[in-house]
Amino acid sequence: MANTFLTKEGYAKLQEELDYLRGTRRSEIADRLREAAFGEDLVENAEYEAAKNEQAFIEGRIKDLEGLLATARIIESPKKAEAIQLGSKVVIQESGSKKSEEYFLVGPAEAQPVEGKISNESPLGKALMGHKAGDQVEVHAPDGSFKVKILEIA
Repeated sequence: MANTFLTKEGYAKLQEELDYLRGTRRSEIADRLREAAFGEDLVENAEYEAAKNEQAFIEGRIKDLEGLLATARIIESPKKAEAIQLGSKVVIQESGSKKSEEYFLVGPAEAQPVEGKISNESPLGKALMGHKAGDQVEVHAPDGSFKVKILEIA
């Protein structure tokens, strides 16, 4: 099984979710199943079916989280690295734009582009990896290619 690259914060967040699902959510679903099963015809009980489906989803998520955490490798933010790597914060500017954007390179399990956390496996993340401040990089994305300039590695 491949390593899962996570920041310390990302690891803690996933561990917290796993603990919540194992404890609180499992207990809540068990209660829902007991209530739905009490005195009803289980074949035609929509609430029972919904609870069973939710239970299956939660158990699947627990299994996924256990796998992610079991293979986790913690990435540290590099101390003023010369080249972009996992854990780097980068400031880039797309060609033709006056606005710069800041991103934090993380593993796929932690990526949240809306929050500025991009995966090292995303088109932009792949293109940036290993490059230095001042480099012009071509990004090959599903919607087409574009160029960005790396302004800073923070």
